Amino acid sequence: MSESVQQVVKEIAADNGHDRTRMMDVVRGVQSKFGCVSGEAMELIATELKTKRVEVEGVVSFYAFLSEKPLGAAVIRVSDCVVCRMNGAEKVMASFESALGIKAGETTADGKVSLAYTACIGLCDQGPAALINDVPVTYLSSDKVGEIVETLTGTGSPKELIKTLGEGKNASELVHSMVINNVRKKGDVIFGGMEPGAALHKAVKMSPQEVIRDVKTARLRGRGGAGFPAGMKWEFARSSVGDPKFIICNADEGEPGTFKDRVILTEVPELLFEGMAIAGYAVGAKQGLIYLRAEYDYLRAHLEHTLAEMRTKNLLGEKIQGKEGFDFDIRIQMGAGAYICGEESALINSCEGERGSPRDRPPFPVQEGYLNLPTVVNNVETFCCAARVLDQGAGWFSEIGSAESSGTKLFSVSGDCALPGVYELPFGLTVREFLKIVGGEDAIAVQVGGPSGTCVAPAQFDRKICFEDLGTGGSMIVFGKDRKILDVAAEFMEFFIDESCGWCVPCRVGNVLIKERLDRFREGKAVAEDIDYLNSLCATVKATSRCGLGQTSPNPVQSTLENFRTLYESNIVAEEDGKQPTFDLNMALADAVEAQGRAPVFHED
Repeated sequence: MSESVQQVVKEIAADNGHDRTRMMDVVRGVQSKFGCVSGEAMELIATELKTKRVEVEGVVSFYAFLSEKPLGAAVIRVSDCVVCRMNGAEKVMASFESALGIKAGETTADGKVSLAYTACIGLCDQGPAALINDVPVTYLSSDKVGEIVETLTGTGSPKELIKTLGEGKNASELVHSMVINNVRKKGDVIFGGMEPGAALHKAVKMSPQEVIRDVKTARLRGRGGAGFPAGMKWEFARSSVGDPKFIICNADEGEPGTFKDRVILTEVPELLFEGMAIAGYAVGAKQGLIYLRAEYDYLRAHLEHTLAEMRTKNLLGEKIQGKEGFDFDIRIQMGAGAYICGEESALINSCEGERGSPRDRPPFPVQEGYLNLPTVVNNVETFCCAARVLDQGAGWFSEIGSAESSGTKLFSVSGDCALPGVYELPFGLTVREFLKIVGGEDAIAVQVGGPSGTCVAPAQFDRKICFEDLGTGGSMIVFGKDRKILDVAAEFMEFFIDESCGWCVPCRVGNVLIKERLDRFREGKAVAEDIDYLNSLCATVKATSRCGLGQTSPNPVQSTLENFRTLYESNIVAEEDGKQPTFDLNMALADAVEAQGRAPVFHED
């Protein structure tokens, strides 16, 4: 074995305590050093972590940002989300292919540059966008591609592409990014301003049970889309048998059209970490993890610095705020590119150094989560809201919003509107009111909640955005009159097919069948029975899939069938003599003809 690879693997494994559960950190470290995790490295990792090579290979093969084969010194990952496509991502990719002389998925002969498509990278408000190694590059165009390629093939340093800096902490030395925050509307909760430590100072004067009571009284619901009451989740974890307990922050916002966490992590990470510490106090946990998506690796140094500062101020660490027995700290766990890890049990598996496959439930994470111990998993915005509840009081928080959805909501707004960006608005406004605020009054549709949400037609624009009507994790994509809704639905289905972990048949196969039948309508080859077939297939996939991905993946088709049914009906072809116009005998026999090496012979009756 190569001495250099052996030495590096030993050092990285040692830095991670030779801990099998830190597999993600070890393989990411090796990938960063060598541009891949080779078979040789896998053998060494398995030895150092006292596991089997197949376990290492299973992790490497699962995550999009890891590779067994060498990648270029610079890896260009062009965002392939619907919004970036709307803004010209395909033209940008074509320009990169032409300038580099390779296709997507290939590496230049000199090994300097690899080119690939990737799923949403959280820059929908400033796309087309790409990640070049860990450097986000925004507002791409074909005209800019030549300069980018010249830089990468010359110096090879993506950091030299940063010509201008974004506002706020994007311009800081630790972030140093061209990304802009695009905060269009600041509300009273997330962006209301809070003195660091103010919420913790109040929390430690209360009992853990009283803290949970306040969160429940505030009616704080999880901001990830499902809306499960946060206080109830904390209470379940506190009362569950098992010690130690853990707090995990889900910062893996991979839903296309979602980027609100990006702004929180950039501008107010202290609020997030304080919320996690309050949860730790309430639940009785001493350790917190924040699962940070690989696409936000450029923020890691900034977040580590924030954590270090909070430790010096006694907002993390031992005897927080002088409270005897209140010891709590936070570790950043990096992801490696997998949408499925937004599902809480898949995220937990990833934190344990496994493939990001969902777990069967029950038991639920509050009973058996990280390391099979009681675990609270909430998202970034939820923990921020919890801190503000303790800071300003449950009554103050519950007075904002609607009857069953208290507080404000951060919206990631993109697509065909005048003012894309991040908005903090109270729950309960209508879609029509929302469109007026963002400059999208001419919309023919709004995708509420991203691909896994609901595609809303103009007839439903008076529906309210809240958990009791139109729930959303925050993604709001606006579609103008030039967009073809069935094409949008097809692109969303492509996303789910690509991102499925493949564990269960309903999701692995069912989504492909939904997409194939949807394509019949797009091609003008569908028959009337295809509508009933699609409805039935969508219902089956939702009812029988193992996790949240498969339970929501049919939504792009199911919601457009409900709200845009005329688009489907207008693409139905009348049957002739009982024969389906979609059936092509020659195409059906093509594989058999090739295998036999001769054309079929048909006989007349």
